[in-house]
Amino acid sequence: MTHLPQIFLQSVSSCPGFDEEAFIQAHHEASPVSIRLNPFKRATSGFDLSDPVQWNPEGFYLAARPNFTHDLLFQAGCYYVQEAGSMFIGHALRSCVDFQEQLSVFDVCASPGGKSTLLNSLLGKESLLVANEVVKPRSEVLAQNLAKWGTANVVVTNNDPSAYAEMTEVFDVILVDAPCSGSGLFRKQHDAVDEWSPDNVNLCSQRQKRILAEIMQSLKPGGTLVYSTCSYSASENEGIADWLIAEYALSPIAIPLEKSWGIVETRSEQHQAYGYRFYPDKTRSEGFFCAVFRKPGESSRSATSAGKKNRQENISVLKPKEKEPFRAWIEDVNAHELLKFKDDYLMTNSAAVHFVNRYPHLYLKKLGTTIGSLVRNDLIPHQDLAWSIYRSPAVQAIDCTAEEGLKFMKKELQSIAGGKGWNLITYQGFGLGWIKNLGNRINNYLPNEFRILK
Repeated sequence: MTHLPQIFLQSVSSCPGFDEEAFIQAHHEASPVSIRLNPFKRATSGFDLSDPVQWNPEGFYLAARPNFTHDLLFQAGCYYVQEAGSMFIGHALRSCVDFQEQLSVFDVCASPGGKSTLLNSLLGKESLLVANEVVKPRSEVLAQNLAKWGTANVVVTNNDPSAYAEMTEVFDVILVDAPCSGSGLFRKQHDAVDEWSPDNVNLCSQRQKRILAEIMQSLKPGGTLVYSTCSYSASENEGIADWLIAEYALSPIAIPLEKSWGIVETRSEQHQAYGYRFYPDKTRSEGFFCAVFRKPGESSRSATSAGKKNRQENISVLKPKEKEPFRAWIEDVNAHELLKFKDDYLMTNSAAVHFVNRYPHLYLKKLGTTIGSLVRNDLIPHQDLAWSIYRSPAVQAIDCTAEEGLKFMKKELQSIAGGKGWNLITYQGFGLGWIKNLGNRINNYLPNEFRILK
């Protein structure tokens, strides 16, 4: 049972849609469990998917929380465990952005990757998603979760948002899921209550404005900004929406709602900014806030001319003849840009190559999909390639049972029927990782950070 401090309740008592008695009662109840399916990896799930999240066609509630770690479809990146309110961002963007266009999208505070994988699910393969996280260990988790999603149109950076401050008119869509005081997580994370204070709310509000100010120049005229938090505090939500309109002349965008969803639409008195509040007593979600804006000016899909061009490109793509060693591993290898980065070969699209060459000051954690390294023209495949949706169907694979798959993930698999050489271990056709069959034994190439220990 979550005890809510009186000072917190008083601070949110005047917020639109707040019902103190129902709100407190909801915090005595268990949090709902929801997942969002990967549209690029259509799997036959063992879950009952008869209870959909109403605002996201890929989202579903589960009757109970299973052991996700031991679910091989989770390990293969076939779905993401995500709070239902966060999935509203997909509905909001679908209502005001044409995803048939080639777009450049920026997730500023992206770890662990739930909203990044959601954004990536909306994009075409020629579009670009740049996902950033300032904290290095969290940026590694972000890169791993995007690798599991299987696409190649992704760049992950590990920078403070200030690194983007001088980048002009780069992105069509920016999401700032801002660091906040976390009151929307009180029911799910009881220790968040102890960390909440009015001073922390004020500190978070200042940090939110700093982050928004640093990335605003990189949004194209006519571009779309999504701002969200997991806080109930007006100063972190409607207050920031008003500030964005006053400071940058952004236009608020109204998002279509169904009354049955229980989402509270708010309108600030100062600028008539639209905001969307999720309360646990009204929606089947934790606390969440979202607002969407349009930047003034004409929308343009052309590549930006901003930024300094390098005298020579930092990263160059392989010529068609140089792609030969990868044809057996990648379906339609000519549909992708391949390049060498340090000792590895990578697969991505031209938008990602253009981006990293134009902004070499950014610290890269991930560029596209790592294919692997070459030793005397033979490929040593990378874990990313095991998860890739572009892996060739001709790759030698062993579709394992659930028991065999768990043994593989625990690095306890001693033998399995299959051909000699490299084999992809799959479950229901979805890649888990690589083994090399040497005849008398197998070597398990699953990276230790993905090993199931319990």
